[in-house]
Amino acid sequence: MEPEATRSEKQTPDRRGGVLTDLSAGPPPWLLRAFLLAAATIAGLIFGFWVLQRLQGLLTVLMVSLFLAFAIEPAVNWLAARGVRRGLATGVVFLGLLMIVGGFLYTLGSLLIDQVTTLVQNAPEYADRMVDWINDTFNTELSGTDIQKYATEWSDQIEGYLVGLAENAWGIGTAAIGALFQGLGVLLFTYYFAADGPRFRNAMSSLLPPHRQRHVLRAWDIAVEKTGGYIYSRGLLAVCSTLAHYVVLRVLDVPSAFALALWVGVVSQFIPTVGTYLAGALPVIVALVNGGPGDALWILGFIILYQQFENYVLQPRITATTLDMHPAVAFGAVIAGAALLGPTGALLAIPVTATVQAFAGAYIRRYEVETDVEAPAPEPPKRNGPNRMRELMLRLTRAQH
Repeated sequence: MEPEATRSEKQTPDRRGGVLTDLSAGPPPWLLRAFLLAAATIAGLIFGFWVLQRLQGLLTVLMVSLFLAFAIEPAVNWLAARGVRRGLATGVVFLGLLMIVGGFLYTLGSLLIDQVTTLVQNAPEYADRMVDWINDTFNTELSGTDIQKYATEWSDQIEGYLVGLAENAWGIGTAAIGALFQGLGVLLFTYYFAADGPRFRNAMSSLLPPHRQRHVLRAWDIAVEKTGGYIYSRGLLAVCSTLAHYVVLRVLDVPSAFALALWVGVVSQFIPTVGTYLAGALPVIVALVNGGPGDALWILGFIILYQQFENYVLQPRITATTLDMHPAVAFGAVIAGAALLGPTGALLAIPVTATVQAFAGAYIRRYEVETDVEAPAPEPPKRNGPNRMRELMLRLTRAQH
């Protein structure tokens, strides 16, 4: 038994005869544990954000590699189903893609060299033609001396800019080496993800209970289907665009017609949102420099017309089975991806959104909307009180007789 004096020190009676606990007794024991748990949670979140920030480059490489592995996995599966070992099939697909990319870069490099050489050789002629066009259009009186003065001022500015770049050569070289290592990392991880795709998928699924493995495997298959369909449909659209623009550029006798058409086809399809404008600017500029404003306007008009034909006729037919996505949803996904991950997010936004949309559609049940609702049948008229009473009286009278 605790002495009465000790208990009276810990408890104090209130005015209503109750007992109040003395605050000097100390905090409850759970309060310290709550503070420690909150501090550990905050410290863990700060450490997690710090780790994610440090590993942002690696995570981006892994994300791009997984996207590319999903894109080439249908081709690898097709070769593997015909008896080719999976590692060799992945190497064959890789070799084909590298040849395509190398041919594209070689074609664009030759285009760039030809156009720069032509521009340097014919610079005085272009300057005179530009002066004549400005004078005839805006009723001015410019001369070659004025153009030379402006060119001198611009050359001084360009020289200062180049000097600044030369002073920062170490930083540019470091960034180039970092980009090279990131590219090699993307190729390496993409090869491993594609070659060991089934093994990697089984290893990830083995960490989950059996009733959840089915959902993971289904999501994986949907991601492969949508990503591969996106790449192949864009490739087909790029081929159609290249052929159409090549014919028009050859008819207008624009130099480097094939290289310009290939540029338009690839850039307009594989760079979301702004790819069409970037693709169309180069052939318009080349036509303006070599043929004049008339050829440039013809090419600009054809690019606009073909873009409408592609958006409303060609693209819905090609992507109907691969990317059933509303254009507004695709545009919003590109903006969101660019805001989150920059250019990488813009490139990955459409296939990721298509995968999420297809996965959600597989589990969300939809109902048909009833537009023509039948009106309810009219209720029979109710008999009023006096008529019903009269019928009862007649039945009673007949029963008595």
